Amino acid sequence: MSARRVVLLSPYALSIFGGVQEQVLAMSRELSRRGHEVLVVCPDQSDHSDYDTPARVVRCGLLASVPANGSRAPVTLSLAASRRAATEIAAFAPDVLHVHEPFAPVLPYSTIRRHATPTVATFHRGGGGPAYSLTRPLLHRLARGLDVTVAVSPAAAATVSEGAGVECTVLFNGFETERFREMPKERGDVPVIFFVGRLEERKGAGTLVDAARLAENAGENWRVVIAGDGPQRSALTQAAVGLTHVEFLGRISDEDKRRWQRRADVCVAPSLRGESFGLVLLEAMASESRVVASDIDGYRDAAGGHAVLAAPGDPTSLYAALREAMSVDEDAVRRAREYAERWSMRVLMDEYENLYDQATLENQRAR
Repeated sequence: MSARRVVLLSPYALSIFGGVQEQVLAMSRELSRRGHEVLVVCPDQSDHSDYDTPARVVRCGLLASVPANGSRAPVTLSLAASRRAATEIAAFAPDVLHVHEPFAPVLPYSTIRRHATPTVATFHRGGGGPAYSLTRPLLHRLARGLDVTVAVSPAAAATVSEGAGVECTVLFNGFETERFREMPKERGDVPVIFFVGRLEERKGAGTLVDAARLAENAGENWRVVIAGDGPQRSALTQAAVGLTHVEFLGRISDEDKRRWQRRADVCVAPSLRGESFGLVLLEAMASESRVVASDIDGYRDAAGGHAVLAAPGDPTSLYAALREAMSVDEDAVRRAREYAERWSMRVLMDEYENLYDQATLENQRAR
């Protein structure tokens, strides 16, 4: 496709770590590399951080934290912010609007309802709930403003189909695989087990702390590094009292995350549920780290047989999986890295550029 003006709209604030936010930033970099002019629109008007993207970033509305799929979503609930976002987008005069999680409140709503631009929507959420069942009439109205709809996994496609009657093309979450080998590969005498994610019950860091206790009691000389922040941090820190090999880093930058993934012998993703796609597993594979993950749908599908799986919420199973991962040889690590290349952001954006063309045709037919 020829160079275009593209808006990437995230209902979630970039100031809070999350998979959707990472996708938006990675897409903005890849689109910019291809010569497109990109505007990123998101919540949190108090955020003045610089992000690793050549795109212009516009923030609209005060930040709110609302329950979502067993987590807390960093959104804005301001209808004025939604209208301002629509005004900023109209002033940019995009050729294509690409909105992520278009049904998440409320930043995308005014823009979608106006439907002034060919619109591609990407759904990430896996798992339904009252947010869909209680707002079905609103979602049906919003869906009329979407020209092309995409889901990042079969689980996400099933969720939006069952909850809102929207049928999607299934693609995947992509990532810039080459960025995960920019840092030097480091390995020390003490094996490093690395977790990164929001510290909330759904992400399973508590299971990892319990597994680390089993490991210390068994005499394992492992260094367990937990990166991230969230409502469980205090409880997790308390649960780890007395464990000499567990450390908490707090929130870290994307660069530091990639550095730790290169340093780790094993990257672990012990989520209990609600993961539509295991991008963090593929990042670890691209980093040439061994991978341990919970045996849940989103992770099992993403792992493709290249991770050691553990029963979700079971510290004994997780400890056994970590021990097994330590014995995974370098040839298997290489095969996992090659497997992860299938999810290259370059490949994904080839698909989306075709969908941008399709959305333009669909929008023209509807007028």
